[in-house]
Amino acid sequence: MKLLNDYGIATPKSIPAKSPQEAYDVARNFGTDKLVIKAQVLAGGRGKGKFDNGFQGGVHVVDSPAQAQEIAEKMIGSHLITKQTGSHGRICNAVMLAERRQPAHEYYVAVLNDRTSGGVVLVASAQGGMNIEEVAAKDPNAIITTPISFEKGLSKGEAIAVAKKLGFEDPKTQSQAVDIFVNLYRIFKDRDATQIEINPMALTTDGEVLCMDAKFGFDDNAEFRQKDVFSLRDISQEEPSEVEAQKANLNFIKLDGSIGCLVNGAGLAMATMDVLSLHGGNPANFLDVGGGATPETVKKAFEIINSDPKVKSIFINIFGGIMRCDYIAEGVIKAAKELHLTIPLVVRLKGTKEAEAKEMIKASGLTIIPFDNLDEAAEQAVKLAV
Repeated sequence: MKLLNDYGIATPKSIPAKSPQEAYDVARNFGTDKLVIKAQVLAGGRGKGKFDNGFQGGVHVVDSPAQAQEIAEKMIGSHLITKQTGSHGRICNAVMLAERRQPAHEYYVAVLNDRTSGGVVLVASAQGGMNIEEVAAKDPNAIITTPISFEKGLSKGEAIAVAKKLGFEDPKTQSQAVDIFVNLYRIFKDRDATQIEINPMALTTDGEVLCMDAKFGFDDNAEFRQKDVFSLRDISQEEPSEVEAQKANLNFIKLDGSIGCLVNGAGLAMATMDVLSLHGGNPANFLDVGGGATPETVKKAFEIINSDPKVKSIFINIFGGIMRCDYIAEGVIKAAKELHLTIPLVVRLKGTKEAEAKEMIKASGLTIIPFDNLDEAAEQAVKLAV
């Protein structure tokens, strides 16, 4: 909300609170009793979500400071489970108290990178406040897509055309909508965003155009020049193993299966997961160690995989192009010894320094099951995970 306001984009007045007492104090000093309280978790579908303590809904209307405090007590410290969070949900560490503004009509607006046009687009719809994917599926004509010149930005003429298509005829509200469209693109470009989604943008009953809710995504590669944006990152909202992997420059995504995967290259990692699934197995993770992995990063990868109690076997699938197989072998042997691994290891190494790597594994005396054939290796990893 602050980022939107910094660029002159109007929103309902919104103040965060990190404790029930703070929620009470914020509500008492807000200037109005007609407020909305929203759980601050990084997930969509909060309104229809449910907390792990049984409390229903991550967005509520409140009419008094006492009610704000009561609802904050049920939200803060609990996990909110939505259609986007998985069964564990996300911890709610704070709530947002916002003034209640009544929408007369709700719109959808987004600035996104678009593969088809190879550039940035403004996406808008007069059917906001609902699942935009469903709107697109049922009525594709309800979605207005406008390509934006990266150098020139969104022109006033282009923004007016979008506002008119959305039904803004009144000069005042049309001008407010135009300013929002232009300034959203300014944020997108200035702050290295990958996605800005406003759902809903509302025309209120008192004739104002406001951004009621926002979802932002930012380019990780721009962290070095967007320090203020990245300082807002809340790692409590992320999977701890993924945060740990990121520190070691490992591309890691936690999944729900029982076969740990250690692969180099995203394409091979996806293919490995497919082959495991084909043989009836379920990967416990996606892990691409990349081309510049060292024995130390391989050991770190093992620590992360080994920390998952669901993992029953580990499948290492390496194609040594840029990556050297002997580096992987060294890291595997080191990790197996230092971590006292009891989980069976299935290893397939092909390419640069393959012979040396296989010799190192053989000489280590460890129970590491080597394979040359991908299908056979995957089949064995699945059997061991049963």
